[in-house]
Amino acid sequence: MILPIYIYGQNVLRKVAQDIPEDYPELDKFIADMWETLADSEGIGLAAPQVGKDIRVVVIDLDVLAEDMPEYKDFRKVFINPHILEYDETESDVSEEGCLSLPGIHEKVTRPTRIHVKYEDETRTPHDEWVDGYLARVMQHEFDHLEGKMFVDRITPFRKTMIKSKLKALLQGRYHCGYRTKAVLKR
Repeated sequence: MILPIYIYGQNVLRKVAQDIPEDYPELDKFIADMWETLADSEGIGLAAPQVGKDIRVVVIDLDVLAEDMPEYKDFRKVFINPHILEYDETESDVSEEGCLSLPGIHEKVTRPTRIHVKYEDETRTPHDEWVDGYLARVMQHEFDHLEGKMFVDRITPFRKTMIKSKLKALLQGRYHCGYRTKAVLKR
């Protein structure tokens, strides 16, 4: 089932998501719905808060980028209860980011190029690893959602001022995108 994507201003996007227990009801169905929603929205990553659940689940599909980044051919992965344990601050990278919860907004964001993460996969097998490159950026962006943060929180105050009217438009439901959404509609 395609779920609506929650747009900037929804309270769930600012909550710290909770780790989920082994017996979380219908987790497989929820993950399948997240995959379907991600495909419908033509995104590369989706965090549970973006579809209204304050739980620690993320899906990432980099296979769609395989033509330009062959190393990500067939990369489709579920991250359950993910946490960033450490940022390797020795090298960072500036790149433009967008977000399904912020349609029409793209800004340059500086992030470390390497991170230490722990998570469980869809079989609930635990992983503890260092990740680098583009995947590290995508994971940081998606895992930020689990901490109640969005990429606009990581841009300069000047840039945030420059997009203030765009953010206000999102709050008022004035945006266009090709996927189902749930807006706040503050006037």
